[in-house]
Amino acid sequence: MKLNNESLKDISFWEKAGIALPQFDREKMIAQTKSAPKWVHFGAGNIFRIFPAVLAQQLLEQGFEKTGVIVAEGYDGQIIDKCFTAFDNLSIAVTLKSDGTTEKRVVASFAGALRMDSEMDSLKEIFASPSLQMASFTITEKGYSLKGRNGELLPDAAQDLKSGPSSAASYLGRIACLCHERYIRGAAPLAMVSMDNCSHNGDVLLAAMEAFAKSWAENKTADAGFLQYVRDKNRLSFTWSMIDKITPRPDDSVRDMLVSCGLDDMHGTVTEKNTYIAPFVNAEETQYLVIEDAFPNGRPALEKAGVLFTDRETVDRIEKMKVCTCLNPLHTSLAVFGCLLGYTRISEEMKDADLVKLIEGVGYREGLPVVTDPGIIKPKEFIDQVIKVRLPNPFMPDAPQRIAVDSSQKIPIRFGETLKAYKNLGKNCAELKYIPLVFAGWLRYLLGFDDQGKQFEVSPDPQYEILAACLKGISMGQTGPFSEKLRPILSNPLYFGVNLYDLGLGGRIEDLFTQMLASPGAVRTVLTQTVNAG
Repeated sequence: MKLNNESLKDISFWEKAGIALPQFDREKMIAQTKSAPKWVHFGAGNIFRIFPAVLAQQLLEQGFEKTGVIVAEGYDGQIIDKCFTAFDNLSIAVTLKSDGTTEKRVVASFAGALRMDSEMDSLKEIFASPSLQMASFTITEKGYSLKGRNGELLPDAAQDLKSGPSSAASYLGRIACLCHERYIRGAAPLAMVSMDNCSHNGDVLLAAMEAFAKSWAENKTADAGFLQYVRDKNRLSFTWSMIDKITPRPDDSVRDMLVSCGLDDMHGTVTEKNTYIAPFVNAEETQYLVIEDAFPNGRPALEKAGVLFTDRETVDRIEKMKVCTCLNPLHTSLAVFGCLLGYTRISEEMKDADLVKLIEGVGYREGLPVVTDPGIIKPKEFIDQVIKVRLPNPFMPDAPQRIAVDSSQKIPIRFGETLKAYKNLGKNCAELKYIPLVFAGWLRYLLGFDDQGKQFEVSPDPQYEILAACLKGISMGQTGPFSEKLRPILSNPLYFGVNLYDLGLGGRIEDLFTQMLASPGAVRTVLTQTVNAG
């Protein structure tokens, strides 16, 4: 059986397969959405398909909403072609629970799926609609960048800033173009809701939109009123949010399960832009979405589906709690040492007593003392669930190699904010031992050979070539000193958010790194000794 509109009519097949069907009139939903769209989402990847899209489906099934969500993709159009168009804009969401059970459902809340490189006219009409309440985003942290790591404008962004909205070709340039279209066709209010894991994500998106509006006003390709529109939070809000749901790449075991149910064409693929996709998405059961309640044109009733709406300050505290203390630093710690110790599953790492002690130290002992309790979610309870339920879930096929992607961009946020908090509170950073161990492990990981000396492929990272050049020539058995090679990295706030020597940590990290090179098995020895020290 192929996943498409026609196959949904065979109710007995889906019941036998244990896959829940959508409980609403899809044709009616699509017609009503096209007539008066409320929600458009940018970023057609896995997290969207199994989280925001499922929330939209819940609202439809419960009768709280009559319209669905229109998804647009501006980076990798093959996602639309291979995951949406090929399957009549249907998807399968597979929830992998810690008790070994699965929950499978057909997701049909998509009222349309558009490629920004060829369907901008359709998107302009959607943005011109006064009914539109919300434009949300899961385009990854990198998606908001107008500049490269060298501080210079990216070529496509530079071109769009000059040429104006009529010929915008970059992802963010096209978003700005759509906002401009809404402005010139009535300037109706709208909420711009980033759901990506970057600090103050709404402000990051606002900064990009301001840059385009300001440049276009200066070069007369847009009038000054557009800049005022972008800056008026009562007309165009840029909300802060925190999203949390571990969503690994589509896994072969999940594919095999769906095939065994009788489904065809479930095989995954990797797009030309290196995106791992499949007609299904697999993820954990636990999920959080907290959004600043600033919607000048109203919003879908997402609170009925479990979304928490609150003020900006609370979102900030929750985001810092998750990203800087209770989940993301633990993930990075497991990613680094998992690669070095030969693990390919996070759940298997959670059977390793040393690694469990490491993340307990990073989270409970060094993170929680400086985290601010956001109130509506308790930090201790959050981290308890992460360590005791979420990460050990043996049915979650998540890999340290996936989490290690773009580590140089993640570490300054995931650890740097904690170090800054220690400094601001007058605490002695030199007493830390777990976080410095992770930093030393990351440097050791960048050498590209594991604890037994076996070569492995370092996960993609935009700074890898620069970092590898600094570490060039270092091999197992060398005794150092390595200060000359390590200091340019450890002193650079770009990588850690702070100069680690200023906090009294640089020398210790150098020592730990050196010890990890002593011989095969040295990484394990250093890990064991450090986490078991008094």
